[in-house]
Amino acid sequence: MSANLSVALLHYPVYNKHRQLVTTAFTNLDIHDIARTARTFGLSRYYLVSPSAEQQQLIQRIVTHWDSGWGADYNPDRREALSIVRIVNNLQDALTDLQQTHQQPVNIIATGAARRPNATSFNGLRQQLQNNDQHHLLLLGTGWGLADEIFEQATTILEPIQGYGDYNHLPVRSALAIMLDRLLGER
Repeated sequence: MSANLSVALLHYPVYNKHRQLVTTAFTNLDIHDIARTARTFGLSRYYLVSPSAEQQQLIQRIVTHWDSGWGADYNPDRREALSIVRIVNNLQDALTDLQQTHQQPVNIIATGAARRPNATSFNGLRQQLQNNDQHHLLLLGTGWGLADEIFEQATTILEPIQGYGDYNHLPVRSALAIMLDRLLGER
């Protein structure tokens, strides 16, 4: 289990296609599929980050259905996956939660589709993750990507996933699955 890695899906601050800072809406699939992927690879937490009280209530209602409602008995595997979900207002709340159980500062890993200078390779980060003394938080953005201020806060920037050709706009669920396989999958 990679108890030293968590993931956060940020719905703020992110950009829209006009490069304006926005808060994006959650999708039901992101809640379930990212939780299932994170749990499959042994992550300790999956943070859903949004300042919107309405969005947080909706997420909580969905999680509760599968965690302790009718869905808990119907699909115990989904209940187990959603057990790692934490709903927070902002990135700082996620970091505060992690710092309660980890003594060293959290390594904040920003991700995106664009190449950035001094980005860490997947192999480089894979080696860092083998150090169980430090906790790492992998940040994923929605909309058109994480705001620049998030990259400025990051202690590590992960290289982008590069497909074939110039088109590079993976669904966040797919991007995370690829990242976790490269970082934690058996080789």
